[in-house]
Amino acid sequence: MRRFRPGWLPTLVVAVLLPVLVLLGFWQLARAEEKHQLLVSYEARRMAAPMGIIELETTPDAAYRRVHLSGYFDEQHSVLLDNRTRDGKVGVELLQPFYDQASDLWLLVNRGWLPWPDRRNPAQFSTPPALQNLDAWVYVPPGATFQLQADAPSNQWPLLLNAVHPQALWTQLGRAGLAYEVRLEPSAAAYQADWPVVAMGPERHQAYAVQWFALAAALLGLFIYFGFHAAPKREPILGEQQ
Repeated sequence: MRRFRPGWLPTLVVAVLLPVLVLLGFWQLARAEEKHQLLVSYEARRMAAPMGIIELETTPDAAYRRVHLSGYFDEQHSVLLDNRTRDGKVGVELLQPFYDQASDLWLLVNRGWLPWPDRRNPAQFSTPPALQNLDAWVYVPPGATFQLQADAPSNQWPLLLNAVHPQALWTQLGRAGLAYEVRLEPSAAAYQADWPVVAMGPERHQAYAVQWFALAAALLGLFIYFGFHAAPKREPILGEQQ
């Protein structure tokens, strides 16, 4: 019967790598569950009736809550979020301050994605001038918050940014506003408003978990196989020159 002789170096490698691979697998499973709960919460809140901004202010968890807005857009201080793509096309997301009359507060409203194929010309968009009654929902980025770029020009509008923090914008404009981005539901005031809830769904995390567990099983299998099939040290023959 073969003896198990894996050697100290393979044993050390497996002892280090195997727990890492298993932990990565369980981490991906945990991420999948987080995304699943996020999607469940999103769907439940998107089915609820929209609330007013005053009610939203007292809500401890505002993420994905539907809100009703009544007021006017500020066309003088638009923000373009750069590097946004749809169906392989380059473009931007248009965000504009919106004054809500009922709450006497400003909100940063994302009106959706619009194409910008030629950067030599300004992005083309228009702002509704009349009183708007709109439904939107609060977007809270998972795991991170938007940050206003430190080197963003403060006197050239529209601002072209990679990311934006609403509260920093209100400070810059000297206004009282909510520290949320709200995304318009499809309407006449919205551009392309097909918002993905999460960039990566639970099924993708589950697939990654399977890959990590498969690598762990393959590593353990190879370790056992070569441990039993390692070439035994040859004993010297009597009389053979040492």
